[in-house]
Amino acid sequence: MIKTILIATDYSLESLNILKKVLKEKDSTEENTQYNIMLVSGYDMGDSIRDLLFNTKGTVFNKIRSKEFCDAYSIIKNKYPHLVNKIVCDIFTGSFQRAFNNYLKAENIEEAYYTPSLKDKNTKGKFDLAPYIKKAKDIQVKEITLTVQEFMPERGRLAEVFVEV
Repeated sequence: MIKTILIATDYSLESLNILKKVLKEKDSTEENTQYNIMLVSGYDMGDSIRDLLFNTKGTVFNKIRSKEFCDAYSIIKNKYPHLVNKIVCDIFTGSFQRAFNNYLKAENIEEAYYTPSLKDKNTKGKFDLAPYIKKAKDIQVKEITLTVQEFMPERGRLAEVFVEV
């Protein structure tokens, strides 16, 4: 059986700790289920006609997602090949709860995970999906608490993926 889960992210290496924690939890339950994982961030496309016409998902991802992030989620995916069917990065560009609910329904999302600790790191254009996820209906919603270590020499580097959560 394949289930689809959404993980709210800001496309930082630190946000992949949610993915690691979720997969570790799913691995311990020993169900015979694979997961399509959607890493989703909110992104405000703006009001400019030029931006709306000429910005594609590819150009947006070039702005908000680093190569290290892509390498890191590939490493995590390879650690749990029995759990992960595929990982997809996406952006949600709507501004209403109804649009978000329709997005969840269109993607067949059954579970959603978020953490409140990513709120502080919003950059230009990105917005937090947590308020939308909390109000979503017909899906399981779970808040993930991440403990941040005071000193971590790997912070911001690909090696951060190998730190246990």
